[in-house]
Amino acid sequence: MEVYAAGTVQVQHKQDGSPVTAADRAAHRVLAGELAPLLPDCPVVSEEDEVSLQHRRATGRFWLIDPLDGSKEFIARNGEFTVNIALVDAGRTVLGVVYAPALDALYWGGAGLGAQRSVRGETMALCVLPMPTDERSVRVVASKSHLNEETRGWIARLGEVSLVQAGSSLKFCRVAEGQAELYPRLAPTCEWDTAAAQAVLEGAGGAVMDMQGQPLRYGKADVRNPAFVAVCDAAWRKFLEWK
Repeated sequence: MEVYAAGTVQVQHKQDGSPVTAADRAAHRVLAGELAPLLPDCPVVSEEDEVSLQHRRATGRFWLIDPLDGSKEFIARNGEFTVNIALVDAGRTVLGVVYAPALDALYWGGAGLGAQRSVRGETMALCVLPMPTDERSVRVVASKSHLNEETRGWIARLGEVSLVQAGSSLKFCRVAEGQAELYPRLAPTCEWDTAAAQAVLEGAGGAVMDMQGQPLRYGKADVRNPAFVAVCDAAWRKFLEWK
């Protein structure tokens, strides 16, 4: 937040073209230093530490963090960027914490643990809303910075819907807190983009599924995620038949 409050943000770019700032690196140092002692045998895997990626595995457990998710939102200064912290065990995300520092909004939860939200000190339990019976009233979350043509086409096939815009992993949180029913993502993402918020959504009663109807898994050989849909109801799968 010191970097954010300073005004103009100096931006560099990684080899894949994604932006990185001093805030990404500073947040990484803080998180890695604080998480490592909590579970001594649990390595910390971070987007900002390429060496740490060797600890990603389909068995065992590891912390998976994105020190600053939504760099484009951070640079645009719209407040919708987050810090993502997930605990992964045997390929599943079991605990997630999502914090939006500019909004002072904290989300946490996991499957079987429930989900909570604290905004400016006021805490409440989160629970997804059921899918409306009238499909025209379905609310669909759209990315502010990454809404590609494939995702647009997928949404268009839903018919008449209401679009809810959000940045970073807050898109999952909108479903978890009952402000939307669907969040489709057919554009590229990596495991650290989704693990924490998936845990929060699962704790609230929702699900994040690939196009075969299976929950997203972690510690895969490829750090990139497949196309997925975050939904308010794990049994609501009919749109996943669209390839």
